Amino acid sequence: MNAADPSILVVDDDADLRALISDFLRGNGMRVESAADGAEMDARIAAARPDLIVLDLMMPGEDGLSILRRLRKPGGPAVIMLSAMGEDTDRIIGLEVGADDYLPKPCNPRELLARIRAVLRRRGEEHVGASAGAVRRFGVWTLDIVQREVRRIDGQPVPLTDAEFRVLAAFLDRPQRVLSRDQLIEAGKGIDSEVFDRAIDVTISRLRKKLGPDDPIRTIRNEGYMLTLKVEGE
Repeated sequence: MNAADPSILVVDDDADLRALISDFLRGNGMRVESAADGAEMDARIAAARPDLIVLDLMMPGEDGLSILRRLRKPGGPAVIMLSAMGEDTDRIIGLEVGADDYLPKPCNPRELLARIRAVLRRRGEEHVGASAGAVRRFGVWTLDIVQREVRRIDGQPVPLTDAEFRVLAAFLDRPQRVLSRDQLIEAGKGIDSEVFDRAIDVTISRLRKKLGPDDPIRTIRNEGYMLTLKVEGE
């Protein structure tokens, strides 16, 4: 192991599952710490911020969704949620709150490893060339790729979930072009399309509300959605 290896924090109240996941990830070249609850997780993060957190949804005390809301801030770690509740509704809620991915329990450790690598790869790709064109301007808003922030020109922040940020960034990559749901799925999450397809309309609806009355996202009937504004700083 060395400092360049991905740093993973496994947060789950099931000690046996924590050990199983941790040992498997260590055996595949990752630095791994574990925590049994939110308080222990906070202590681990204070000591060293991980690149990604594997977070259980159902835990005694503070649950996974509450923890996820606290973690969703600019520069925060990626999060993959695990839950024994495998219903589509639970997946959509987790993703809308800001999880980078979601797996039902029990999960195959090899699939979890693949998902972790995919999320870290997407995170890395977002920062390639970040020093050039890191801040994009569109209408009365700016989006900062590095800080993962959206603000109005008056400085007022626009709080977005990770899903909303990714979808908006996809629009800014292709301004004034129609994006289909499939394109938004690929550009935004890279997760199971059936689940995310049912969430994409909700994500865009929330984006529109947060951007306010100057909402620049247009619905193109039977085709998808389009950002109507020009984008500067590309």
